[in-house]
Amino acid sequence: MKILVPIKRTIDYNIKAKVTRDGSGVVTDGVKMSINPFDEIALEEAIRIKERGEAEEIIAVSIGVSGAQQQLRTALAMGADRAILVETEEATQPLHAARILLKIREEEGTDLVLMGKQAIDDDANQTGQMLAALWGRPQATFTSKLTFEDGWLKATREVDAGLETIAVELPAVVTTDLRLNEPRFVKMPDIMKAKRKPLDQRKLEELGVEAPAKLEVGTHEPPPERKGGHKVESVDELVAELKERGVLS
Repeated sequence: MKILVPIKRTIDYNIKAKVTRDGSGVVTDGVKMSINPFDEIALEEAIRIKERGEAEEIIAVSIGVSGAQQQLRTALAMGADRAILVETEEATQPLHAARILLKIREEEGTDLVLMGKQAIDDDANQTGQMLAALWGRPQATFTSKLTFEDGWLKATREVDAGLETIAVELPAVVTTDLRLNEPRFVKMPDIMKAKRKPLDQRKLEELGVEAPAKLEVGTHEPPPERKGGHKVESVDELVAELKERGVLS
């Protein structure tokens, strides 16, 4: 079994994002960039699957600027066998990303696409589902446990009512949740070994993937500052305070 793991280059989750002065986006100059945390969990799970002897190869793929090579090298240091960078300077929205990933999957012949449920920069939570629809294959989303049995993939999913376990037939798309695993720490010897692993760089135009109509983003703005709280002496005073703040009518 070959596993394709898409990873996205995002601002490190420990960094507080700042909006540009003109509201056109988020400041990225001089900001630490990392693998999207959900994608890192997906990669860790793929590595564990391979370590159990249930997969032969792990391919990490990223869509974005040339700087994403750094995150792909990290993926190789974690345990991916090889990496592919689809280079583009344009921000890639979910449907376009799904079409690109489908093209890569067709070329590589992977049996499983294992990816994070969402990226922390846009929180779209759409690419995995769109990829499964375009591919015409089953999907298991928000996965917190993953096993293989008799050619079937069993996934425990986190849903509103609690947990549910479903079985899907491979090939399939799986998106991962936070509780699936804890990614391993990358050691220096692994980083050095990763420099010798193949990283294929391709221009987006070479794939011949049709770009869909883009969603237009009007402006960006930081969340409003939280107001200080204070204690109230009674329920009536609490209700009156909530009404004054517009929480209750």
